[in-house]
Amino acid sequence: MLLRTTDPFRDLDRLAQQVMGTTNRPAVMPMDAWREGDRVVLEFDLPGVAPETIDLDVERNVLTVRAERVARNGDWESLTAERPRGVFSRQLVLGDNLDLDAVEASYDAGVLRLVVPVAEKAKPRRIAVTAGHPGASTEQPAIQA
Repeated sequence: MLLRTTDPFRDLDRLAQQVMGTTNRPAVMPMDAWREGDRVVLEFDLPGVAPETIDLDVERNVLTVRAERVARNGDWESLTAERPRGVFSRQLVLGDNLDLDAVEASYDAGVLRLVVPVAEKAKPRRIAVTAGHPGASTEQPAIQA
């Protein structure tokens, strides 16, 4: 069983950690990002968040992720509350080399996973090499007498 103790300094410290965040409990959602071939994968830790509270928005090259962990309602008494509640938000500025119109999102086991493909214009491509000088005509100029 959990024991409830009242310590105003501990409660103040907990509030400061929730607002400003710490290394072990950041105020924003923790994220990992990596590139797999022709796509970038982003994963956000959102444990205890209902999928219907997750909101993804892309404007120009800024991706905004918002989610909410709702406080419990009902007839109960809190014994301890260390997990942050409320709205979490994170914005990422993504490069022009990503196709933001084709972002795929999934949510499983408290992890939001976004897959962003690399834009076709940013993929490496082969350029054909032709013989001769660029813009030079292959016709011989007529000699006038």
